[in-house]
Amino acid sequence: MAKSKINYQLDEEEKEILEAYESGRLATAPVPEAMVLAAKETMRKNKNINIRISENDLEAIKLLAAKEGMPYQTLIGSLIHKYASGYL
Repeated sequence: MAKSKINYQLDEEEKEILEAYESGRLATAPVPEAMVLAAKETMRKNKNINIRISENDLEAIKLLAAKEGMPYQTLIGSLIHKYASGYL
C-alpha cells in the first residue's frame, strides 16, 4: 500500500516539531502511576443499566454513531460520561 504525502503549509515552529518527530528526537514524558490508575478507573465499565427512550431518539443516536464510526452504546456512554463530568 503506497503512503500518500500531503503537503501542508507549516510555520517555522511546526516544521521544527515535525522534523524532530520524524528524526525520533521527540521523547514522551513518563506518566505518573496515579494518572494511569485514574485513567483505568475512568474507563472501567462495571455497571449495566436499562433505560427506555423513544424510538425516534434511538434511531437518531444510531445515525449519529454510524457517522462517527462507533457503536451507538459507546456514543450513549460517552454522552453520559461527558454530562456527569460537566463537559456537556
